[in-house]
Amino acid sequence: MCSRLLGILMCVIFTGLSYVSAGSRFQDSLHELESVNDCRIGVAVLDAGDGRRWGYHANERFAMASTFKALLAGVVLARVDAGQEDLERIVSYDESDLLSYAPVTSQNLKDGAGGMTVSDLCQAAVVWSDNTAANLLLISIGGPEGFTESLRESGDPTTRLDRMEPDLNTNEPGDDRDTTTPVAMVDSLERFLVGAILSEDSQDLLAQWMINCETGRQKLRAGLDDSWKVGDKTGSGARGASNDVAIAWPPGRDSILIAVFLSGPGIERDEQNAIIAQVGQIITAELAE
Repeated sequence: MCSRLLGILMCVIFTGLSYVSAGSRFQDSLHELESVNDCRIGVAVLDAGDGRRWGYHANERFAMASTFKALLAGVVLARVDAGQEDLERIVSYDESDLLSYAPVTSQNLKDGAGGMTVSDLCQAAVVWSDNTAANLLLISIGGPEGFTESLRESGDPTTRLDRMEPDLNTNEPGDDRDTTTPVAMVDSLERFLVGAILSEDSQDLLAQWMINCETGRQKLRAGLDDSWKVGDKTGSGARGASNDVAIAWPPGRDSILIAVFLSGPGIERDEQNAIIAQVGQIITAELAE
C-alpha cells in the first residue's frame, strides 16, 4: 500500500515538474479561439518520442463525457493481460439494460443474440461510443469506483469516474465528478498506448479501435494534418461539453498524444466540432515548428 501511494506521489511530482507550456503563439491562438467563441478550452499534447509537452489550461478539470471509454478499454485490456479477463467471454444482457444511445448493443438484441463478447463490447464502446456497452464493461471491473481505482494503480492520480452512463455527462460548474485534466488524460493515454501497462498486442488492439472510431471525423481529425494517421475517442455532454482525445502518428515521427476539452454552453454541435478542428490546426502548426 505504501509503495503504491509513493508511486502516485512521484507521478504527481513528475507531472508537475515535467509539464511545460508551449510558446506564446500556441497560447495566444488558443486564447483567441476561446475568447471569440465564449467558451473554455483545455489542451494537452505529449510527444511520446522526446517527451516535449504543450498545454493550455492543461491542469484544469473538465467533464470527460465519453472520452473515458478509451481508458475503460485500456483498463479491461490490462485485466486481460493479467489473466483476470477473457476477451472472448460472453457478457449477457437484455432489453432492460439498453440505454437511449446503444447502436451496437441494441442491434445485437434485434439480431437475436443475448450477449456480446468482452472484445465486441470494447469495440462498441470505443468505435461507436455505445453507452450500454460501456456500462456493461464498467460493471465487469467494479463500476466507476473500480475504474478510478484501476487508474490510480496505473499512475493516474487525477482522473475520476463517479457515475455510470448517461448520468456522468451533466458537466455542472464546479462539480469534480466524472472529470479529468487534459494533462492527466494524455498521460493515461500514453501509459496505455505506448507505455508498459499493456502488452504489445493489447496496445495494438486499443489503437485500432481508436483508429476505427466513427464519431470524431469532424473534430480533431478534421484539423490535424491529412498525412497523420489518427485514432481518437470523442465525448459530448450537457452545458456545451465537447471533447476529443487522440493518438496521432505524423510521418517519420513518434506518436503524439492529444487531449482537447471544450465547455461552451449555448454553442451548437457543429460549432463545437469546428472549434475542436481549429485546435487541431493549431496543434499541427505548433508541431511543424
